Amino acid sequence: MRQLLLFCALVCTSLGARADIFAVFREEDGSTKWQYVANTTASVLILTLVIVLAFLIRAHWRAVRSNRALTEIKATLEDRVARRTAVLQEREAYIASIVNSMPVMLIGLNQELQITQWNQKAEEITGRPFKDVVGQNLWAAYAQITLTQEQVKTVLATGETLNLKHTQRGQYTFDITLYPLNNQQETGIVILISDVTKQVNAENKLAERDKVSAMGELASAMAYDISLPINTIFARVSSARQEIETAELGDVKEFLLQEVETVRQSAHQATAIAQNLLQLASSHRDSKQLADVPPIMDHSIELASGLFFDANGLTFKHINIRRNYADNLPQIPCYPAELAQVFVRLMRNAFYALNAKSWNDNNKPWINIEIGEFYDSLWIKVEHNGKCLSPAEQLEIFQPFFSIESQTSTCPVEQRLSYSYFIITDHHRGQMAVTSDEQNGTCFNIQLALS
Repeated sequence: MRQLLLFCALVCTSLGARADIFAVFREEDGSTKWQYVANTTASVLILTLVIVLAFLIRAHWRAVRSNRALTEIKATLEDRVARRTAVLQEREAYIASIVNSMPVMLIGLNQELQITQWNQKAEEITGRPFKDVVGQNLWAAYAQITLTQEQVKTVLATGETLNLKHTQRGQYTFDITLYPLNNQQETGIVILISDVTKQVNAENKLAERDKVSAMGELASAMAYDISLPINTIFARVSSARQEIETAELGDVKEFLLQEVETVRQSAHQATAIAQNLLQLASSHRDSKQLADVPPIMDHSIELASGLFFDANGLTFKHINIRRNYADNLPQIPCYPAELAQVFVRLMRNAFYALNAKSWNDNNKPWINIEIGEFYDSLWIKVEHNGKCLSPAEQLEIFQPFFSIESQTSTCPVEQRLSYSYFIITDHHRGQMAVTSDEQNGTCFNIQLALS
């Protein structure tokens, strides 16, 4: 640019110094020197092209340097972006690994209650992958969830954490936590569902062991306290029987001997009750053992024969016991002493139901016992033709008794089977039910798993 300005300045100076700048291009006669004009024009054009070329070369080198600088800046920026992206991806992968490794079910919802997060535990429990449920309504994707839309909307509206517990007795226990996220519009709420079944079962077993230990101690003490007056009764009854047999009492003698025999049988029954209490106190075991159910049932019937009789009514040993056991029944893991207590309680319930009716030669009391295998379960049926249970009694017979003055109970505490139901359902993970009507009698059904 400087050279061009200098050239223009020289031309302007020449214009001022000479009157006719084109005189050099004329001959003396005034004709034009065309060869000179051509040479001059070509020289000027070449000089101009050289100057332009120089400027172009200079601009090119400047562009090259600028491009090189831009390339370096671009490479630097790309490297920074790559490093930042790698860090973000690593953090995202780390967070995703934490979420998917959580031993609890995690669900993220937006303000419209649509699923935005669904970890691996949620996929395992529901059987549905994240790609199939993302963007769907929670209850459309997982209808079995034990939450209501009102509970979730309440957490979104109040912004307060909500803790819930869902329990299916004898099967599972879940802790459910709902909490909203701060300053997040896309993901409005997080739901955590934790399976605490093992923990609750362990706590229940610990508490149950303490209760059983306390009950065993109480039963042992009661059995010992009962045995003292029973021994005294036996001694006095034996002595009184000998005195009566040697005395001359006339017609009264036979009556007194019968009364003494009744007292002796009652004392024998009390002894059996005390012995049963001792067996109950020492029956609990920490682990199950394989056992055959029919011998346990036979032993329970034998115990019931010594426990239950009414001086003015039935005696259990005189009831017709029908036993129908299937052949080749497998052993099952169980607590034999506890099952024996369940069977004895069923015999007791049947005995008092039979004792509540009148009998004759055409209609005699009976108890029908069936044990069989069906698919993967052992089925036990205890049926009798005694007094039937009312519909209300059928509902209450397996429920614990609570003494509330304002609440009337149709099923008295001595006839309830809540502890037997607890042993079957909680200790043995089985099922227990009852049916009763005038036509078919009363039938208790027990289902126990084979493994």
